[in-house]
Amino acid sequence: MLARLAVALVHWCWRHAVTVVVTAVLLTGLLGNYAANHLGLDTDESKMLSAALPFRRAEQQMDRAFPQDVDLLVVVLDGPSPDQTDQAAARLYDALAGRKDLFRSLRRPAEELYFRKNGLLFLSLDELTELSDRLVAAQPLLGSLARDPSLRGLLSSITLALEGVSRRQISLNDLEPMLQRLDGVAAPIAAGRTAEPLSWPTLFGGMAEQDSARRFLLAQPILQYGELVAGRAAADAIHHAADGLGLTEENGYRLRLTGSVALADANFATVAEGVEVSAPLSVAAVCLLLFLALRSVRMVGAVLLSLVVGLITTAAFAAVSVGTLNPISVAFAVLFVGIAVDFGIQFVVRFRDERFHWTNPETAMLACARAMVVPLSLAAATTATGFLSFLPTAYSGVSQLGLIAGAGMLIALLVDFTLLPALLALLQPRPEKEPVGLPLAAADRWLARHCGAIIAVSLVLGTVGAALLPRVPFDANPLHLQSPKAEAVSTFFDLARDPDNGSYAIDVLTPSTEAAARLAERLDASPLVRRSMTIDSFIPDQQAEKLEMLSDLDHLLAPTLSPPALLPAPAPAETMAILRSTADRLAELSPLDTPARAMAGHLRDIAERGPNAVQALQTALLSGLPGQLADLRRMLAVSPLSLADLPPDLRRNWLAADGRARVQVLPKGDMDDQASLIAFVKAVRAIAPNANGMPVSIEQSAKVVTNAFARAGVSALAAIAILLGLALRRIIDVLLVLLPLVMAALFMAVGIVWSGLTINFANIIALPLVLGIGVAFNVYFVVNWRNGVTGHLQSATTRAVLFSALTTGSAFGSLALSPHLGTASIGLLLFLSLGMSVATTFFLLPALFCALARWRE
Repeated sequence: MLARLAVALVHWCWRHAVTVVVTAVLLTGLLGNYAANHLGLDTDESKMLSAALPFRRAEQQMDRAFPQDVDLLVVVLDGPSPDQTDQAAARLYDALAGRKDLFRSLRRPAEELYFRKNGLLFLSLDELTELSDRLVAAQPLLGSLARDPSLRGLLSSITLALEGVSRRQISLNDLEPMLQRLDGVAAPIAAGRTAEPLSWPTLFGGMAEQDSARRFLLAQPILQYGELVAGRAAADAIHHAADGLGLTEENGYRLRLTGSVALADANFATVAEGVEVSAPLSVAAVCLLLFLALRSVRMVGAVLLSLVVGLITTAAFAAVSVGTLNPISVAFAVLFVGIAVDFGIQFVVRFRDERFHWTNPETAMLACARAMVVPLSLAAATTATGFLSFLPTAYSGVSQLGLIAGAGMLIALLVDFTLLPALLALLQPRPEKEPVGLPLAAADRWLARHCGAIIAVSLVLGTVGAALLPRVPFDANPLHLQSPKAEAVSTFFDLARDPDNGSYAIDVLTPSTEAAARLAERLDASPLVRRSMTIDSFIPDQQAEKLEMLSDLDHLLAPTLSPPALLPAPAPAETMAILRSTADRLAELSPLDTPARAMAGHLRDIAERGPNAVQALQTALLSGLPGQLADLRRMLAVSPLSLADLPPDLRRNWLAADGRARVQVLPKGDMDDQASLIAFVKAVRAIAPNANGMPVSIEQSAKVVTNAFARAGVSALAAIAILLGLALRRIIDVLLVLLPLVMAALFMAVGIVWSGLTINFANIIALPLVLGIGVAFNVYFVVNWRNGVTGHLQSATTRAVLFSALTTGSAFGSLALSPHLGTASIGLLLFLSLGMSVATTFFLLPALFCALARWRE
């Protein structure tokens, strides 16, 4: 019945070829216009997993409680000195704050500002005592610099200290740590190089850790999810503003972007860059291999046009059924081309084979339709069933992909039995002068003689693959899919090297501050937790003792740090004179091979280089000093702190509007190691099941995706088996289709472990493609076997399968050249899996046919 309908349809399309082609072109134009206007792209990666999952609900609750942390673009600004970088960050903030068209919010991190003001209260009593002693000892130097913040003031202080050395009031060894730090700036300038600015807090100890020459801005851009790079406009505005303010590498600044928005944008931008490389190679490879398979430019044109029509029609179906593609379902085009090209090659190669036997092209086409309706229909139906089995999974990205790709298989089948015959009727390809199959009769005989050995080797390899299946690695970290050279990725890893940075922190939402404190105490007891933070973490302990020490220090140093007037700037000649005199005094009092003697030589070299070098020395040593002295005055004049005293922005980061409180948990291990990350997540979730954050998302997403593919794979095999049973009506035929498919999967396990490949969120979409192609290949051979074919490798079917695999493999194998590591891994895994599928179809399946024939005999 099915064969008669298919032959009648093909016959009608052949006889009315012009009508069919014109109708198809017009309809494709309408469908293409509809798809272009109604099919959108949503690059929001959070939508690729079901929102009903427990960890996704926890994420949503946290996002609603602290909306200021959602979709962040993190601006990382490094500068010459803490003071200069702080001023630069303030200027950049002012330049961007008015861009309401680009940013929903823009802020400086409240924690950073808070600790810069109150950081001394968070030192231990011992650290604070040591700092107090150093500052008291440095009081003369601080006083001199406060009155005269120039190179003259600094060198005068050194000369005064050297007088104390000459009178044996102090030892030169006492000065050497400070002289060594100062010489670290003078030495490169003496050699004609640029010097890193001096951080004055490092001279006094304890304060150095309270500040650094790095500042942050946190932006929430208005994202355009319909664009491939959703945050591009905001990122461009930030870079443009920074350039306009002179925050460039030439001026000692380095601005980088990271955060969830920048990472997602870098991901898609790198994918697009990879497509620009692989797409031309893919097109060229497909065209070349199609020509080698079909030996006719006309037939190649017919197959390519059919692919275009089927792809546009599938895109229109996607517009109707889902409306918006996600970053996974957009791969429907890859899957469609990969399998639809196989259908087209099978149909046209069979037509070529019939043209060798039949002079009349119409008779050949009807014979082709009669022969191909069962295998192609069965291949399309089983492949669509495999794709549709992903619909019930919680992995929404692949679920949507399964719907579109499943429908695409049926569309491809319809095109091959309507438009493709019509195109061939119009193009009138030449008749074949020789058989279309491959000259592999000797290979068929070899397979027949060694079928037992082939089956035995396959069973051994399959057993090894089954043993290796649990060891097939799955890397769930999405950052490992991206190019490490991308700015957002390299910056993230740079920040993550600081264990206190919070890049891999886990967040927990608790009912109250009291509950947060109790939970933090339990979490801190875990050996995998570095520390837990709550809003109480911003209230220092032992405040009474620390405030008393800081008050005494403030009373002592306040007059020193706040002189009534500043000395006028020195003339260049005066600075040059004191530079030389200080160098002479250092050389006079210093033994050989000491930091003081080295500094004396460098000061002389700078004096010899002239005023520009002297000015460079002053800038490097003292440019950040006024701001850092002001910071010191502010840090000494602190008051008692309580929850009520915390800045509003800081409170909002840790307390939700309804009173719920955040607990942030920092890991102790290396979170770039997946085993450490999983162990950390499990330890935290054992105490706080509603924990969320990047580590939880990585660990739970891996579970969801692997479970989704496992369930979908099992259900797909079951559904395909039922469908094959209904179509083939013999259990042995069903087993012959499925057994090589299972063996190919086991061989893949061996190949993946042996080659060092890793399954990830990107290349896992190759598995449905391989499932579909593997089923199709096996169906073609089993149908041939049912029809009495014995020389399988020399048949036209083998030629079609071979070139179909080569076409798909070369097209998607070119993805391995992509700079995007995830895309490259798709190409590598596809190439490996296609090789395994072809091997089982060409070797194991004919060997099974031969073994069955012998058994029956």
